[in-house]
Amino acid sequence: MNTTQIEPAVALAELRETKPDRVTIVVLSGDMDRVMAAFIIATGAAAMGMQVTMFFTFWGLNAIRRQGAPSAAKDWLRRMFGFLNRGGAASLPLSRFHFWGLGTTMMKRVMRVHRMPDIPELFETARDLGVHFIACTTTMGLMGISKDTLIDGVDQLAGVTTYLAEAKQGNVNLFI
Repeated sequence: MNTTQIEPAVALAELRETKPDRVTIVVLSGDMDRVMAAFIIATGAAAMGMQVTMFFTFWGLNAIRRQGAPSAAKDWLRRMFGFLNRGGAASLPLSRFHFWGLGTTMMKRVMRVHRMPDIPELFETARDLGVHFIACTTTMGLMGISKDTLIDGVDQLAGVTTYLAEAKQGNVNLFI
């Protein structure tokens, strides 16, 4: 057997021993199906005993906002962002086939019939499994989102450096 074939396996084993099992997920999208995928991956990883951090930014913040929460912004432009993105996991559109809400309604019905958890249930499960939730302060300021418009259970308000410190320690880093 060639020693060059063994070296990567040894290096991988050493990396696994020195680096804890950590997953970070940047939730950028505000689309229902993509947010669901992020939570399903997060809960699966947490159930396997991995440390999981979800970092919500831009449209992804809508998944952790209170349903219909208004913008806290003073200026009209950021208030418009708040009006257009009222937030709440129940209001997220599908990324494809939304059809002015019809596709999303159909998807939610299929999920109910097949007893699939919705995003609020996935959030609760993730929280119960110890998933760490971070809301991006930079985007919150940009979009006029205040802490009191976020749902209970968001662990931290922080910027990208906090996420990067988490990601640096991670084995798996996803951008959804």
